[in-house]
Amino acid sequence: MKEFWTSLASMMGVWAFCQSLLHTVLPPELRFAIAKLFNRLFNWCSSYCFYDITEIDGVNTNELYNAAQLYLSTSAASTTASSTGTSRLSLTRAVNSSAVTFGLANNDRLVDVFRGVPVLWEHVVTQRQSQTLSWRPLPDEKRGFTLRIRKREKCLILEPYLDHIMDKANEIRRKNQDRFLYTNSRGGSLDSRGHPWESVPFKHPSTFDTLAMDPKLKQQIMADLKDFANGQSFYQKTGRAWKRGYLLYGPPGTGKSSMIAAMANFLGYDIYDLELTEVHNNSELRKLLMKTSSKSIIVIEDIDCSINLTHRKKKIGGGGGGGGREQYDGPPPELRGGFPGADEGGNSITLSGLLNFTDGLWSCCGSERIFVFTTNHIEKLDPALLRSGRMDMHIFMSYCSFPSLKILLKNYLDYGDGDLAENVEKQLEDVIDKAEMTPADVSEVLIKNRRDRVKAVAELMEVLKGRSEKNRGKDGIRREEEEQEKRALDSVIDLNSDEIDDQLRSEICKKGAAGEEDDDESDKPN
Repeated sequence: MKEFWTSLASMMGVWAFCQSLLHTVLPPELRFAIAKLFNRLFNWCSSYCFYDITEIDGVNTNELYNAAQLYLSTSAASTTASSTGTSRLSLTRAVNSSAVTFGLANNDRLVDVFRGVPVLWEHVVTQRQSQTLSWRPLPDEKRGFTLRIRKREKCLILEPYLDHIMDKANEIRRKNQDRFLYTNSRGGSLDSRGHPWESVPFKHPSTFDTLAMDPKLKQQIMADLKDFANGQSFYQKTGRAWKRGYLLYGPPGTGKSSMIAAMANFLGYDIYDLELTEVHNNSELRKLLMKTSSKSIIVIEDIDCSINLTHRKKKIGGGGGGGGREQYDGPPPELRGGFPGADEGGNSITLSGLLNFTDGLWSCCGSERIFVFTTNHIEKLDPALLRSGRMDMHIFMSYCSFPSLKILLKNYLDYGDGDLAENVEKQLEDVIDKAEMTPADVSEVLIKNRRDRVKAVAELMEVLKGRSEKNRGKDGIRREEEEQEKRALDSVIDLNSDEIDDQLRSEICKKGAAGEEDDDESDKPN
């Protein structure tokens, strides 16, 4: 063994002597040319292509490096890494991020598969040489990725693979970062950065899983949202602006605001809550739209209460027979010159300005944006607002149904399918539709009794039955009033023929006497 180490040391000494001799005899230019020749010979003989992606490109940060770092931090890449023997991963948590991501450690490797083709990633970290004078100090370590692809597969996957990395990184970045809820500044004022929107972190926990509504309608909405988020090529091909409008209408307390929060959490979008009463005119409304970002939801709640958007058509002509035609009568008086007090700085938004905001040229100044309107009274809205292109999908948020009630029982009392007794479940199913209670009312009953599940269900049953009886009494009063109106109408119409004849004769006599008086007046000399 001692002889082996002695011979190895002597060989290393000989190699060091030969290396120093070559450095002494050969000039640097020749050594560089020989190294370059050997490098080309190696690349020509190798069946792989190598691509270096450095962290800093000159003085600017390389976006492709950041994208590759995020892409390789996905769970799929980590699974592949563990299967290839990688035992060291780096953990990071970015600013304004709610998730911890992991990636390759220094000088470690990872195998990824794209379209069935394996590619090798290596994270190369070396010490940077002494820095030259620069206006921007560089980090001590030089970081970068080396991507290895087979030569025969380079033309097939290189560009699509890099595009896939950028898209996936953007998706990961959007999901990991904190979302924000924006509102327009009071009176159109600007914040310290010159923006007209004020923001707070958006932490609403509502999701489609916890949303109490019909499961079929829920799946339909989720599919529509997914098609929209993945529909960039479709909207470009059809020549449409990449936006979509939703109208949520129904009684108060049916979950319209929770639906908006669930949509934002499902897509990973920010929310811009637009308060129309704080916008002075159409020009300011357009400026607010221009300052919104892509991948966002623009919300106008209770649009029927914000500004006057009633019907603009009226009947003209045709007398009293109902045969008149409809004609555009222009905006109502409140919208022509603004609301009362517009001259003192009030609101002067017109219906035309709001329509251009949602479906005009200015609505195309960004992409991948959703407009959501809510109202308790859809009949008060102008038909121009309801057409496709402005409010593409109308979603009725109804009273609590039995499928919605099962979701609430699962959320608040942890009742799953089959946990309730069959007779109790049957009674709830029979009474829930007649009670006409909103999900908010049902939730309140369950929340205050959440410590005792049996008591919560029993009290809910009593409340539902009481509300059902109350609604039944209202229906009886409503039917009685309708019958009284019908009897009154029948008493007017069902006159006997003698009374009708007498009335007709008296009217004819009156008209005849009036005609004779007119003739006598015309015969008198002037």
